[in-house]
Amino acid sequence: MNLTFFDQFMSPQILGIPLITMALLMPPIIFPTPNNRWLTNRLSTLQMWMVNLFTKQLMLPINKTGHKWSLTLTTLMTMLLAINLLGLLPYTFTPTTQLSMNMGLAIPMWLATVLTGLRNQLTTSLAHLLPEGTPTPLIPILIIIETTSLLIRPLALGVRLTANLTAGHLLIQLTSTAVLTLLPTMTTLSIMIGIILLLLTILELAVAMIQAYVFVLLLCLYLQENI
Repeated sequence: MNLTFFDQFMSPQILGIPLITMALLMPPIIFPTPNNRWLTNRLSTLQMWMVNLFTKQLMLPINKTGHKWSLTLTTLMTMLLAINLLGLLPYTFTPTTQLSMNMGLAIPMWLATVLTGLRNQLTTSLAHLLPEGTPTPLIPILIIIETTSLLIRPLALGVRLTANLTAGHLLIQLTSTAVLTLLPTMTTLSIMIGIILLLLTILELAVAMIQAYVFVLLLCLYLQENI
């Protein structure tokens, strides 16, 4: 039993092996890469259709020169989607509730988009720091504000993903605890709260999918500004 509700976000160990390692290895197992020796079945066809659909949606706001990022961005979204959904299963661990992991994904990807812009179009990338037609006295202030806004983007990416998943898991934990506590004494109220718990679980499923999509979509928008 957890000592606190936040103990569920601590990486447990089984036989000295951190469970986060096993959790991160699950997406490659669930989404194997097909080869010429495999026959295409319904599951593989469905997976390929979904991957193609997500890739098309991600590449819509990006110019054709940025389409070479499609493999990286689609792989990242597939990994986040699989980890978020697997974390809702009982007796599992969700690595994306850890801010360190999310920042480890957000900072390198954001930095890659910024460096791409500085390498390919230095003048245009620096022009984003100063809107056109700015009065001369406001130029230093606006440059500081825009630079801060640029540097805070990876923090916003990581914190958004962490906060949404953590809040959902905590809410489910609190509601399920209330159901078990009230079941012996107030059965009717416990059943009503159980229905609410079911609806919260469905909502958390939607949040898990949406947050993975939003994370990668924002990276696509950042990339569009720098290509």
